[in-house]
Amino acid sequence: SPHRSAVSGLRLAADSKTTVSEIEVSKSSQLAQLAAMTTLSIDTGELDLIERYAKTGYITDATTNPLFVSQAGLSGDARYIAFVDEAISYAKDKGSGWSEDEAVALAMDRLAVNLGREIVKLVDGYVSTEVDPRLSFNKEESVKRAKRIIEMYEAAGVPRERVLIKLAATWEGLKAMEELEKEGITCNITLVFGFIQAVAAAQFGARLISPFPGRILDWHKAHGGEQAPAPEADPGVVEVARMYAYFRKFKHGTICMPASWRPSRGAGFELDEIVALAGTDRMTLPPPLLSRLAESDEPLPRRLDAAQAAASCTDEEVAGGYIGEAEFRFLLNQDGCSTEKMAEGIRAFVADTEKLEAVMRNKFKA
Repeated sequence: SPHRSAVSGLRLAADSKTTVSEIEVSKSSQLAQLAAMTTLSIDTGELDLIERYAKTGYITDATTNPLFVSQAGLSGDARYIAFVDEAISYAKDKGSGWSEDEAVALAMDRLAVNLGREIVKLVDGYVSTEVDPRLSFNKEESVKRAKRIIEMYEAAGVPRERVLIKLAATWEGLKAMEELEKEGITCNITLVFGFIQAVAAAQFGARLISPFPGRILDWHKAHGGEQAPAPEADPGVVEVARMYAYFRKFKHGTICMPASWRPSRGAGFELDEIVALAGTDRMTLPPPLLSRLAESDEPLPRRLDAAQAAASCTDEEVAGGYIGEAEFRFLLNQDGCSTEKMAEGIRAFVADTEKLEAVMRNKFKA
């Protein structure tokens, strides 16, 4: 894997007790500088990489998605094979008498939990586990599946406080989150591409949102926007900074954790958006970008400050502090980026889920 190679300024030392190498990161690195102001999560399902970066002390959380769970399920790694086998056995036992579809769905939830259970051993903070994306427009079933995921975590000794349930920022996903949060099940609202999604998530009590600055930039570039904007003018950076400022101005406790990054100015400037949003509450970063941050000692100043953001926010409170369905759907529809990118993101996650489902179904019949 290219993630495993040594890079300049990133020394890999063999650990005599395990097969996992340790990463030694300079205290003057951009990774260390960023971690001093923003809580960092690693965006991968690869256990070795999570462990290596967690041991640096700069990474406290991990996020997974249907792609990562699918990759784990399709991996030849013995640990992941064991996760799959246990999930199948669990579903056959607990789902005795169920339809095949119901039992396979349970096995897939169990696989995601098996991966998450291993991750919480490696990080001190949250692990995010996503509800089946095919339920993105079904509030009731999303709530049911989320509760089942939490029950499996808790039965395995993982408290719900360590888990974020990931739900798409559809109206149904947001209302499912609202119900879950009231029951102490914390949520990560994902596939956030625009201001109104973020505002609704905060108004409904989300613990955390994951806006995608890189994909926002992609959309604007594809629709006549500047092809290599300065980082501070990057539409994704501007939109995430606006969300952060609104949360601070109106005293929402929702965490802003951007994910999915692009180089504002093009190849060679892969850290542009990260640097431009330094100081936001949290970020989730894939291993290649963590490596780039670790190998650079360039100064990384804070760009987002809570008090300054609140003072500079020019947005008025939306919908008196609690948006209704008709207004949300209308404003979402008026935002081409959010509408198109969320639909695209759901389709991609569904495709990954269905690949895994086909494999799990075959194993179930074996």
